[in-house]
Amino acid sequence: MKRILSFLICLIVLVFWSSCRNDFDFSPSTGDLRFERDTVYLDTVFSNIGSSTYNLKVYNRSDNDIVIPTIQLENGTSSFYRMNVDGTTGLEGAQEGKFFENVELLANDSLFIFIETTIDIEALSNSDTQFLYTDRILFDSGNNQQDVDLVTLVKDAVFIYPNRDATTGIIETLTFDVDGDGTPDETTLQGRFLDTDELTFTNEKPYVIYGYAGVGDGQTLTMEAGARVHFHADSGLIVTQGGTLNINGEFSTDQDALENEVILEGDRLEPLFTDVPGQWGTIWLFNGSANNTINYATIKNATIGILSEGNQDAAVDKLTISNSQIYNSSGFGILGRATSIAAENVVINNTGQSSFAGTLGGKYNFVHCTIANYWNSSFRQFPSVLLNDFVVDENNTVFTNSLTEANFTNCIIYGNDDPEILLDDQGPVFNYKFTNCLIRLDSDLFGTGNYQTDDTTFYEGNLFNTDPEFQDPFENLMRIPEESGANCVALPLMPAGFDLLQNPRDNSSPDAGAYESSVFDNED
Repeated sequence: MKRILSFLICLIVLVFWSSCRNDFDFSPSTGDLRFERDTVYLDTVFSNIGSSTYNLKVYNRSDNDIVIPTIQLENGTSSFYRMNVDGTTGLEGAQEGKFFENVELLANDSLFIFIETTIDIEALSNSDTQFLYTDRILFDSGNNQQDVDLVTLVKDAVFIYPNRDATTGIIETLTFDVDGDGTPDETTLQGRFLDTDELTFTNEKPYVIYGYAGVGDGQTLTMEAGARVHFHADSGLIVTQGGTLNINGEFSTDQDALENEVILEGDRLEPLFTDVPGQWGTIWLFNGSANNTINYATIKNATIGILSEGNQDAAVDKLTISNSQIYNSSGFGILGRATSIAAENVVINNTGQSSFAGTLGGKYNFVHCTIANYWNSSFRQFPSVLLNDFVVDENNTVFTNSLTEANFTNCIIYGNDDPEILLDDQGPVFNYKFTNCLIRLDSDLFGTGNYQTDDTTFYEGNLFNTDPEFQDPFENLMRIPEESGANCVALPLMPAGFDLLQNPRDNSSPDAGAYESSVFDNED
């Protein structure tokens, strides 16, 4: 009897509770939705390259559970946008991601709409090299209709990518002579050699490279002033034996737009990726490539900014780089291997390992360069400048090669670690000299090993451990103020020349580094 009575009581309570609840009685929306923002700006994308995912939060501020009859893109199935509403893709077929019906939203609750786009600029009317593409998300219809705008700037580009075999699906790979011994080395590196009509990069459209673009024997790749080159992940540029790279940027009057510089970076244009290291591979100058020149270039967010190999005894330096900046390399800014490099007015900063590494010997001359490293990590174990004359193979066999010269004149070598130079030799010829530089060096090293700082054969006129007071090195702002420790440190050269910003250098007491000191604030 008690069991029956308990059952009846539970049944009565359940019926009473059910009759009183209206939580799941959804009423049609009345046009009173609230939105996180009235316009969703999807950052600039290249034609036919998918965007990042953006989100929009939609609120029901009322005390009633509602159902939104429709959520759709105004351009319908022809829209280049696609949506996901709270984890669903909507109707099937052509309307998937474009059209949603009877979307429920509880009282005082919210939902997320995720938005992406892939836009073919050729399909847009009156398209030029860039086009502002817009659409709207429509909520409900008639008098209850509300909307949120969608806006994306899409750019046209020249796309360079390896071919794919239509039958096998295999992507084209490069075969080349890595070490310059005349024997092609098999490789699985995806990419292709540039065609003759692709050997001049202009400023008319950006260039987007998938895989590695190769510059072959007898070819010269020229990048004209204002060119913009974007590399996809695991992509880069290879200059093989007999090839040449000439980057011919010019000074820019607008230091924000850098309208005349050649800029090489990743292909993600969203602000989130502006300073993310390791987005692409490297500019790889093989042994046997020659007369490579880089002027007024910004190279950023690579794994290795420039990798130069071989040709240390060439009559003309393998690489001449001037008036250029290399930032945010996850490995090295410039990595030389038994090579020859001449650099002037070059800034390198924020690298996962060394900003400049001259390894396995070589020949290096750096004048008025700022070589720094403020990599924002407590695990950095590499100095800003690394020099050695050996390599150890997998069998622990040591191979040495002469460091015929490594001269650093009027440079700043600094960072957030100590020391910022490492000199490691195992061979008989290891020639180096630091002249009139500002250097961060642990004072405990003075007078030991390769750090005989009083020996003018190797060190002369330098200043140690005085802060250069960079504008904001963590943001790659490497200018120096008038109170900088680098002020008046440099040796006067004839002609005095100009700094990276085309400011004339002081004839009698110039400043160390790529910049002459100036008055500025953090708003500059």
